[in-house]
Amino acid sequence: MVRVLVLDNPSPPHEDLLGRLTAEPGLTVVGQAATGAEAISMSTTLGPDVVLVGSRFPGVDALEVIRRIARPPVPRPLASAHRPAPEEAPPPRVLALAPAADREYALGTLRAGAVALLTDGATPDELVAAVREVAAGNTVLSPDVPRAIVEAVRRKSAVRYDEQLTRLQGLTRRERDVLVAIASGHSNAEIADRLSIAPSTVKTHVGRVMNKIEARTRVQAVTFAYESGLLRAAACG
Repeated sequence: MVRVLVLDNPSPPHEDLLGRLTAEPGLTVVGQAATGAEAISMSTTLGPDVVLVGSRFPGVDALEVIRRIARPPVPRPLASAHRPAPEEAPPPRVLALAPAADREYALGTLRAGAVALLTDGATPDELVAAVREVAAGNTVLSPDVPRAIVEAVRRKSAVRYDEQLTRLQGLTRRERDVLVAIASGHSNAEIADRLSIAPSTVKTHVGRVMNKIEARTRVQAVTFAYESGLLRAAACG
């Protein structure tokens, strides 16, 4: 059973979404939060698999909430001779909705740690499908997201660009090819086929790329590809 926590301001569409998620086989809404403090607390106490951050809760506070949910600063208890250190449970995976016109917020959710992003025009079917994909460990990006990233990146500071360019220059030519393929939405199997290399080799390259660009998720790798200039607006058509 996939456990879902919803963070959004109450409204009729919000209630309809809760009902739809609850009615779906294999999904259950374990809670709904109307404030960031509630969401952070409930994500810790309820242990959801997926946290859905609605588009009616945008802004700087929402980004901090996503960051604290996706990367909780939970201290690890020390092990002893009589009590081994317990295994840490992975944090919830965050699926964010963003207003279509708010490109800075869309980019901010990915930087904060969201592993999936849809625009607020997504249909209920698309939302349910995205929740399932996220729970399965996959990433989901709305078709509008790459263009939103490009528009936001155009306004980034030169300092940020210099940092990303330095990391990009640390990649080999093959690693750049792999990063382009990741940013284009290809799976490891598809990358292996496109580059005519073994899937195990792709896995090794992906690990090295993620480490060098300091990305925790493939969504963050997509963001990096645009921020660094590896992929530009022309690539989006």
